[in-house]
Amino acid sequence: MLSIARRTLLTRRTPKLVTYSTTSKPSLQLVAQLRKLTDVPISKAREALNASGNNLEAALEWLQQNLTNSGAQKAAKVAGREAREGLVSVCVLSPGSSPSLDGGGLRAAMIELNCETDFVARNELFVQLAADIAHTTAFLTEYVPSPNFFQPCPLDALNDAPLVSQGNPNLRPPSTVSSSIQNLIAKVGEKVSLKRAVAVVHNPLQGHSGTLGLRLASYLHGSSGFHGRIGSLAVLALKAPGLANHLASETFVQDLERLERAVARQITGFETLTVQSTTDETSLYNQPFMVTGGQLTVGAALSEWGRERGMTKEGEEGGVEVLEFAKWTVGEDVL
Repeated sequence: MLSIARRTLLTRRTPKLVTYSTTSKPSLQLVAQLRKLTDVPISKAREALNASGNNLEAALEWLQQNLTNSGAQKAAKVAGREAREGLVSVCVLSPGSSPSLDGGGLRAAMIELNCETDFVARNELFVQLAADIAHTTAFLTEYVPSPNFFQPCPLDALNDAPLVSQGNPNLRPPSTVSSSIQNLIAKVGEKVSLKRAVAVVHNPLQGHSGTLGLRLASYLHGSSGFHGRIGSLAVLALKAPGLANHLASETFVQDLERLERAVARQITGFETLTVQSTTDETSLYNQPFMVTGGQLTVGAALSEWGRERGMTKEGEEGGVEVLEFAKWTVGEDVL
């Protein structure tokens, strides 16, 4: 569920086309400034400045309407095409428990943005838009009490939300997620569509006397950074007496981050459908853990990891536990 209050803070203006008659050639400085604000090609920046008499604000308005019109037209033309390529993108704004245990709630999101070809999926503009939509989802989703950590985000509300760019927060002209997608369609000439989005938003745990915390783990396969063709996002629980003391240790946190990445990579690399079940290897805890060379199952390795670091003793419950996860592959059918 997206916050109406946050959405209204970034309300989009409805631009008006402003055209001036001019014979002066746009300066390189103005062209560079306009491109920094909008990411448009040099030719389009010059066209906008020519049409607006070298007035930067008017050029921004001209570009907004130009992109809106061309994007809507091209989106209508490609609407019937199949788009099964693209990227899964993850944004983690708050990874979870920190030494104080009174901060560090969970805030993250995972989205799938589709296009028609792998060529466009590798386009810098497509990659950036996927990252921005994931950031927008993580930033705007509000905490809703629920027995589940993962909240599916309604696409109609997300498409109407203002795009909050992490890489370039001052990017102009301001736009919604849907209009940003239309603008990209105008630039790449392919169908681009937002297929799904999920968020994890959870407040810090209270009232556990410093013994319980939550953490996020993520991994993306088939690309670099926070984008890939297969992605996973998992919620882990930490349980130990004096947990804050463990988290205050730089060595412990570094080891924990490596473990989190290994768990998320395991989920991504195997056919993982559940956390725990009987003997089925689609259950995470029953799988041979890649980081141990397959010598231990994931469940046994997590227990051993906690004991080795003094979180638990032999026979005690606690340590590190995987609570929930989401795993997506680009182009897969969604029930």
